[in-house]
Amino acid sequence: MVIATSFTSLLLQFFTIGFFLPFDSLFSTQGIMVMLLAAYAGAMWMFLTSAPKVYTVMVSDLEVARHLYEIILDLPKAEVPLHYYHNYEQTIGATGLDPLYLASNPSFSSSNTSIATAGLWYQLKKNTQLHIITGASLGKRNNQRHVCFDHDCLELILMRVEVRGLKFKIRSKKPLNFLVKDYDGMVVEMAEINN
Repeated sequence: MVIATSFTSLLLQFFTIGFFLPFDSLFSTQGIMVMLLAAYAGAMWMFLTSAPKVYTVMVSDLEVARHLYEIILDLPKAEVPLHYYHNYEQTIGATGLDPLYLASNPSFSSSNTSIATAGLWYQLKKNTQLHIITGASLGKRNNQRHVCFDHDCLELILMRVEVRGLKFKIRSKKPLNFLVKDYDGMVVEMAEINN
């Protein structure tokens, strides 16, 4: 009888401590800190996966690029360019005001707004924009050249080229380099630049 009583009391004590031990440690200071860190990590993951992406392409001629992206590839212009991801140091140092405010206020000179929103802005996908800027050199045989550091950006442009039925030739897959011939016969080189 002594053995049975001590066994049941031991069993009761084990289940009582074992049952409340996770809840006790869960609501301790360390447990609350771990829960807060896990919630913060989840919120950051949600923000970063849903944050808008901006791909930048450097071109040798902005007007030729405008013709290619607007007319031939039929990319819609971005309604609200995500310029604050790129030229924030220029807008803070040059004007001290938001470039969207400057664009709507006629009392400021147009040179301030051109600094803030330089280049062309297109909507590539729902949450992805394409920023076209000048700065690339001409390619071989004085072909127009568009360079980008992001492989995914050039993949999206290549898919758009295929959908529009343009002639293209892939020169290399890693890094991605391909030629596009528009409807007028002009050849544009699209090149991925490795870091």
